[in-house]
Amino acid sequence: MGNEKSLVIVESPSKAKTISKFLGGKYKVVASVGHVRDLPKSKLGIDIDRNFEPEYISIRGKGDVIKAMKKEAKSADKIYLATDPDREGEAISWHIAHLLDLDRNEANRIVFNEITKDAIKGAVKNPRPIDQNLVDAQQARRVLDRLVGYQISPLLWRKIRRGLSAGRVQSAALKIICDREKEIRSFIPKEYWNISAVLKSAGGGKESKPFTARLTEHKGKKISVDDRTAADAIVAALAPNAYAVKRVERKERVRKPFAPFTTSSLQQEASSKLGFYTKKVMFVAQQLYEGVEIKGKGAVGLVSYIRTDSVRISAEAHAAVTNYITSNFPEGYLGNNVYSNKKKDVQDAHEAIRPTYVELHPSDIKDSLTKDQYALYRLIWARFVASRMAPAVYDSEAVDIANGDYGFRANGSVLKFDGFLRVYDGAAAAAGDENEEKRLPPLSEGEPLTLVDLLSEQNFTQPPSRFTEAGLVKDLEEKNIGRPSTYVPIIATLTEKRKYITREKKTLCPTELGFVVTELMETYFKEIVDTGFTAGMEDKLDDIEVKNTDWKAIVGEFYDILKDELRTADAEIEKVKLEDEVTDEICELCGRHLVKKFGRFGEFLACSGYPECKNTKPIVNKIDVKCPQCGRDIVARKSKKGRVFYGCSGYPECNRIFWNKPVEKQCPHCGSLMTEKKTKSSNLLCSNAECGYKE
Repeated sequence: MGNEKSLVIVESPSKAKTISKFLGGKYKVVASVGHVRDLPKSKLGIDIDRNFEPEYISIRGKGDVIKAMKKEAKSADKIYLATDPDREGEAISWHIAHLLDLDRNEANRIVFNEITKDAIKGAVKNPRPIDQNLVDAQQARRVLDRLVGYQISPLLWRKIRRGLSAGRVQSAALKIICDREKEIRSFIPKEYWNISAVLKSAGGGKESKPFTARLTEHKGKKISVDDRTAADAIVAALAPNAYAVKRVERKERVRKPFAPFTTSSLQQEASSKLGFYTKKVMFVAQQLYEGVEIKGKGAVGLVSYIRTDSVRISAEAHAAVTNYITSNFPEGYLGNNVYSNKKKDVQDAHEAIRPTYVELHPSDIKDSLTKDQYALYRLIWARFVASRMAPAVYDSEAVDIANGDYGFRANGSVLKFDGFLRVYDGAAAAAGDENEEKRLPPLSEGEPLTLVDLLSEQNFTQPPSRFTEAGLVKDLEEKNIGRPSTYVPIIATLTEKRKYITREKKTLCPTELGFVVTELMETYFKEIVDTGFTAGMEDKLDDIEVKNTDWKAIVGEFYDILKDELRTADAEIEKVKLEDEVTDEICELCGRHLVKKFGRFGEFLACSGYPECKNTKPIVNKIDVKCPQCGRDIVARKSKKGRVFYGCSGYPECNRIFWNKPVEKQCPHCGSLMTEKKTKSSNLLCSNAECGYKE
């Protein structure tokens, strides 16, 4: 018994490294490196006639990983499946169990919300069988997405162009972006005027600091000023010496801290406050969760599991943060806040996103983290600690001012007790926060006021703004479309893979292609792009997990609608002709302009004179730096494995390449080009490996 060997299987190598540290020599920890089985890429992979039975195969390229897992499993006395604690993780464990021929009813599944010694050891002591409801919830989503993608996409290929795709959540998200753009384009600005009085106390003995009050009413009713004529008439009607304080209302205003982060709120906040794209947020958060090398401590999982809809925290975490606040802040800073989940039936298996060791202050480990890791950890840490602190308290004041039949209002606010703001303000403040302090001079009812200036300002209503990534995530969550774990791949697909939307100054703008695809989907696949239908489908998919609903029945119900719409669409849609985008580049063979084309391998340039001229060339991304070897432009390229590198545009005549992005600056030591490589101590690195100069 004492010589038993146990095998623990996780998804990622970095997670395996962190966990190995806690379990000791009797445990072998290996990584599956994500999914090991999936639907085949070459065909639908779903047997519709056999009640939507999926036809899983081992993923290409995973042969060595599977072989290694099987070898380790043969010599293990006990096998633990320790993939992530969510639907996707449960499904990966289920597939691994199939490949290793494990008993699905055996208690070999372990879950933990954080990668700490106590959590890992506790999980090993409390294994459970694989949760089939979680697996079926994942299978249903996978099958539905495959049915939509593999049956509508070929139709888009035939009717519009190759390389397009539709998706159950992707298409609904694209419609939201297109609808917003239509609102913006059809928006007609309306004129309005703001009238404000700059006033000060008429009494000589009082503080006479000027303050501004805005016109709000006329004869007790709310007033709006629509044009210059009306504005001029009001200004003329206001008596310059008739301003007086009508009423002063003073009260204490409390501002409560936000709940700790969920996946969605973390994506929104890090996007708004740190400027991270959602993809980057999840990439860096995953690093913090799986483990970072901390000086003197080794690999440490710094935050709890990063895919969660819940704002709940464990009793242990609550006790730890309570102790931290009472030990590090004066009396009165500990709060008693209660938070509830937005969806009452949200799966509460794991907690909100929080630091695993609250006593590990961001500044204590700054030197062990990259700039991005530190910024995100600091945000998560501050949000969590603040959520358990006392609210901020303001002395707020509203002053009504009369001038004949016209009424003005001035508002003031002074911070009385900072509470949670001591931890969570400035760069770590919540979205939409600003400095709320605006002090008014001491005023009393009936007090006359002196007019300093009367301002009449013309304005126009503004169209709704385009979505940022943070705004889109918020809208998708509010409309119950998709799940936080899907937002990153959805945005990546729409922007990078399909070119349905572009980023313009961090906002999302649909392309002509995005509009064409959405219009087609709206006409022939109404349910798929309808936000209400998509949200309802999400609830049904959640019911598989929560209420043990038959997943194949839900898929069948959806497919009955889809197959009828496919038949109609295929018969009625005519070939859509998209205009090619003309570029400034000239064909070197015939002198015509080159246009952007889209082929099976992506975009390329072709002569607009086709078929008379069949010249084509790849699209190159110049970076405004010349090759030091031959003087031609350096361009960004991608390797076969998808890694970006920088090479001379004169290839193959000149084969100069850089793995880091070159900049227009020479190394002061050896004269080679400097390259961008951000590390903890520098931003630029000499491209000459033998030199090693950095700054």
